[in-house]
Amino acid sequence: MSIKGIIFDYGFTLFHFDNPSVERYYECFKKGLLKSIELLKEKQVWNGKISDESFLQKFSKKREQYWREGRKTKTEFPTSLIYREVLESLQEENFVNKIDHLDADTYEKLAEIYHSFEQEEWKPFPKTKETLEKLSKYEDIKLAVLSNHPSHKMVENSLKEYGLFTYFDAVVTSAEFGKRKPDPGIFHYTLEKMGLTENNECMVCGDEYADVVGGDRAGMQTILCERKYKFPFERELDVPDLIRIDNISEILEHLD
Repeated sequence: MSIKGIIFDYGFTLFHFDNPSVERYYECFKKGLLKSIELLKEKQVWNGKISDESFLQKFSKKREQYWREGRKTKTEFPTSLIYREVLESLQEENFVNKIDHLDADTYEKLAEIYHSFEQEEWKPFPKTKETLEKLSKYEDIKLAVLSNHPSHKMVENSLKEYGLFTYFDAVVTSAEFGKRKPDPGIFHYTLEKMGLTENNECMVCGDEYADVVGGDRAGMQTILCERKYKFPFERELDVPDLIRIDNISEILEHLD
């Protein structure tokens, strides 16, 4: 299989999440949301007129609304946007002080704090770094990460934390692009950021429908890295002759 680029999914392909239950995700998000209030206090936005629990409920309601809409439209609604809209709503109700001085960097920082406890749970698979190191020896193959995630910074921070960021020619998220996999546009955008032009010379390796079906629709070669967990809303993979691997290291067997 002759290729010039490999696009990896992030979660459950390069990284795993211990105890990936809905309850565990919500626990991480709750901790992050409550911690972000410290920054709002520092910015003199938080005045105590709304309780932590009420803020949590309002934020969660908006996040769930956008999650459902995103599944239907493949549009990504970044966490920074949710913070902005929730705070604007609270300002109109006089539950927080003026927020005019909050800039884009502040909203991104709030999102980074929100996802910080989630980030702690993501760990590279045992073979991830070893495999990327071997792939980096191929001078004619470029590598990228493409993740459906509402915080670009979280994915970047995670890769840097484990010394993996430098292996990649591009790191792309739905938060940055605005659309989610399996939208073909985000794959074409990633290919462009890698400095490549031929779709069929690029391979997509991921653990679910959005990766392999999206990559196939974008005209790319696809490999399914089979996940150990089953999640709700799993969809059938209608990709002919789909290559399946159990471990990221097995991708090396399909490069020649």
